[in-house]
Amino acid sequence: MPVNEEEMAKLAMTIAVNQPNGVVTYDDLRREVPKMVVLDAADLALSQVRNGEPMWHQIFRNIKCHSEVQGNAIYDGRLTHVRDTGYAITAHGRAWIAANP
Repeated sequence: MPVNEEEMAKLAMTIAVNQPNGVVTYDDLRREVPKMVVLDAADLALSQVRNGEPMWHQIFRNIKCHSEVQGNAIYDGRLTHVRDTGYAITAHGRAWIAANP
């Protein structure tokens, strides 16, 4: 089953909480996510709209794209978007990760 946006947000928070500045970059996500979860064929399929990159890359970008949707990690205050960089974990996100290991 492909990784979904909420799972990706949790992975992003898990990485960010361990960074001194609390920021997970897009490069961090590209490097670390495959070490943390098994990506299936749907995750690894090449995007038709994103220059042939794997679909799972689109999922971590969707965290920002869907930031005005209830249940989204940014909407809920667990992450903030860092323009052209990635995401920063918030105090609420740190508490959420501690409660949802």
